[in-house]
Amino acid sequence: MKKAAIMFILFFAFTLSLNAQKSNKIEFTEYDLDNGLHVILHKDNSTPIVAVTIMYHVGSKNEDPERTGFAHFFEHLLFEGSENIKRGEFDKYITNAGGVNNANTSFDRTFYYELLPSNQLELGLWLESERLMHANIETIGVETQREVVKEEKRQRYDNRPYGSLMIEVFKRAYTKHPYQWMPIGSLDHLTAASLEEFIDFYKTYYVPENATLSIAGDIDVEETKKLVAKYFADIPSGGKDIPRPDIVEPEQKKEVRDIVYDQIQLPAVVEAYHIPAQGTEDAYALSMLSTLLSDGQSSRMYKSLVDEQQKAISAGAFPFALEDPGLYLIYAIANMGVNVEELESSVDEQIERVKNELISETEFQKIRNQVENDFISQNSTMAGVAENLANYHVYFGDANLVNTEIERFMSVTREDIQTVANKYLKKENRVVLYYLPESARDQPAESEVKADN
Repeated sequence: MKKAAIMFILFFAFTLSLNAQKSNKIEFTEYDLDNGLHVILHKDNSTPIVAVTIMYHVGSKNEDPERTGFAHFFEHLLFEGSENIKRGEFDKYITNAGGVNNANTSFDRTFYYELLPSNQLELGLWLESERLMHANIETIGVETQREVVKEEKRQRYDNRPYGSLMIEVFKRAYTKHPYQWMPIGSLDHLTAASLEEFIDFYKTYYVPENATLSIAGDIDVEETKKLVAKYFADIPSGGKDIPRPDIVEPEQKKEVRDIVYDQIQLPAVVEAYHIPAQGTEDAYALSMLSTLLSDGQSSRMYKSLVDEQQKAISAGAFPFALEDPGLYLIYAIANMGVNVEELESSVDEQIERVKNELISETEFQKIRNQVENDFISQNSTMAGVAENLANYHVYFGDANLVNTEIERFMSVTREDIQTVANKYLKKENRVVLYYLPESARDQPAESEVKADN
């Protein structure tokens, strides 16, 4: 009971909005250790909390096409323990200290974090140094985590309505680039992989020169530097080039359409358009376009498709702004009795509207305010600050974008939003999927939907 109370207080304190950051610049110190580890330190003594995070520049796009799922698998495997941490003990160190921890994997990176009382900073550094230098890559842990990942896939993808949506979209949108598979990867590949292959992946990507240690919270910068040196300076660098995919996805010149049958009750329409990589000028305008179309119940798609026409129970648009060129996804889940052709037509009406009509000044100011508020909110927790500092360094080599990137959003004009809509939201540049209930598989189709794979 006492431990639960401590955890609740810690979590509540940690998630309090740091209002001071709305007006103050986020100050930080960054440097490299001799082994190549990049370190970023942000001091904020407003609450006795510290976020210890480490980001590895490895995601699913770094994988062998015959061994997909490795990056995500390691997110699980590296909680198994180390030479100095017994199996199953990693999480116990955190919970016994009154903290929480987790990790996540994307197409482009893997991120681990601990949220701790600030007097437990050294514990977090020790745990992450063990993960980096002494992780146990052994048969018992591999077999255990194989089962964990299988269960995760069943829960998140196989047995969840529309759970396979992203898998089905990305494998059709990409024909060459490794974004064609999701981070969950193939369970067959993980089953077939040898212990030696896992060890090689660890030695290749889990090295100091491929990692960014980002710490934010109630710290003394000089003392933290000493602790970082104590736990990380002696870890040897990998000493070899880190593989980076250089595959360029060919330009899509013809619309791809297909039907996916799933264990769902209501049909859905999904459209995916190719867009440029994150950080490019057009990426900011596309992000603001998604705010216009689907940020909240007053957004265009929700207001039109859900409220007014009542053709959908849910609708949205969001960009997958990735390190390499990504996708802009638009979806709508049909209301009862609405067929997918009718729903697609209503979705496309909203796209054509933004392509043909310049948005009003009032609407434009509203989305600017929303974007600015979202940007501030990303830095409203210590974990958010630490992760964003690491992201900006890893992807752009400029951690100070945590303070300045909002300027690039604010420089987007109404004309820019209309321009990117016309430039990228073209039929020849998209994949369209009709998601239909499994029960409709043997029924006459409402229309001929041809797969152009």
